[in-house]
Amino acid sequence: MSRPIPKQEIQTVEGRRSAIVAAVRQRGYATAEALAATFGVTVQTIRRDLNELSAEGRLERYRGGGGLPSSVENIDYADRQVTHAAEKAAIARLAATAIPSHCSVFINIGTTTEAVARELLRHDDLSVITNNLNVALTLSQQTAFRVVVAGGTVRNRDGAVLGQLSCDTLGQFRVDYAIIGISGIDAEGTLLDFDYEEVRATQTVLAHAAHVFLVADHSKFGRRPMVRLGHLSQIHTLFTDRAPPEGIAALMQEHNVACKVALTG
Repeated sequence: MSRPIPKQEIQTVEGRRSAIVAAVRQRGYATAEALAATFGVTVQTIRRDLNELSAEGRLERYRGGGGLPSSVENIDYADRQVTHAAEKAAIARLAATAIPSHCSVFINIGTTTEAVARELLRHDDLSVITNNLNVALTLSQQTAFRVVVAGGTVRNRDGAVLGQLSCDTLGQFRVDYAIIGISGIDAEGTLLDFDYEEVRATQTVLAHAAHVFLVADHSKFGRRPMVRLGHLSQIHTLFTDRAPPEGIAALMQEHNVACKVALTG
């Protein structure tokens, strides 16, 4: 990675970014510092490049660098917490405004749904069902809330509660609102994730929610994890930070799925 790239290859921003993708494909992962040395630009410039490449689905953005997108494994929970953090916070604020007080809410696994949970602390008298220990701990700060945690096996890397017992618990409830996160939305409108057990739990809730809100930042558009959760047609409202690609927007219009775009400026 230390060999300087010929200047003609990086005279434009897109040329440099294409060369970054090619360089990362050779190694599978590269640090921002190594890429900056290779391309003769600042680390800050490389970070901007990696953020944009991640948003386009061409690379995965990790703390300290970038790697190849994977259809079988999500990035680490700690990385997801800081990736697109401002966008997730804006999405969470907007989604929370659509949830009234005095209602029942399901919240699933994910860093964006956890951001929504933090915003819901301003509400009154919520009954919350979740299979996410981080959500449960956050909402337990509000003593006016009733928080129900699904039983099951705890995945210690991110606080997810999974397994048949979790699905059995969730299946006993009917909720006014389901707030779900997702790892990818493909061009056909398929909702995709990495973990079959996560998907089973969320599918259980989708069948038992009066309103389904999907919270997903722009990096999820076009991303293709391997496990199918459902389809955009099962969603009532998508909360995101950028307008969806044209094909996805057309599908949403066809199936009467509302789209709310959060302002991050």
